[in-house]
Amino acid sequence: MKTFTENCYDVFERSVLDYHKTDNVDAPETNPYDLGSFEHTLYTKNWVDAVQWHLEDIIRDPQIDPVAALALKRRIDRSNQVRTDMVEEIDTYFRTRYSDVQPLPEASINTESPAWALDRLSILALKIYHMQAETDRTDASDAHRAKCAAKLDVLCEQRRDLTAAIDSLLDDIAAGRKYMKVYRQMKMYNDADTNPVLYARKD
Repeated sequence: MKTFTENCYDVFERSVLDYHKTDNVDAPETNPYDLGSFEHTLYTKNWVDAVQWHLEDIIRDPQIDPVAALALKRRIDRSNQVRTDMVEEIDTYFRTRYSDVQPLPEASINTESPAWALDRLSILALKIYHMQAETDRTDASDAHRAKCAAKLDVLCEQRRDLTAAIDSLLDDIAAGRKYMKVYRQMKMYNDADTNPVLYARKD
């Protein structure tokens, strides 16, 4: 039987595979899960990550038109904000899930919340997919494929370790050995009231 986090990874992996059916940053999301479900949120979160992954590839084209690059950079900035908001939404889910748990007197807080750990797992699903693709390239050298195969082994080990660590963290929270808080990111550069370049223009 799969663990909670293994099931989360399955959702991320499904999103990655679905995205690459078109491999188009403007393709509509094809979320197969029920609206409002935790799986639906995870799938959308990874879809956002997948689109942004490819936007980051596109913007590194040395021949890109500067005007197009600026528009793309602003799209990436918006995507980053969406990503952050979704992580906070996932953490709210966990806070609700464990709201009845009374932390033990010796309980400690983790260095990162469950949702930010799942964020890393979502990105890891994309890294594994793309590194696997590099090992399968017929137009690349044997040395390139071997190097990427070695990196793929490390990424798969990271997936196993991170999955186990998240499950362990959730077990600790459920048992009261750890507790969590949701700290809003409060990104100042996106806020017209806290970014001095933006609020100076309001005068």
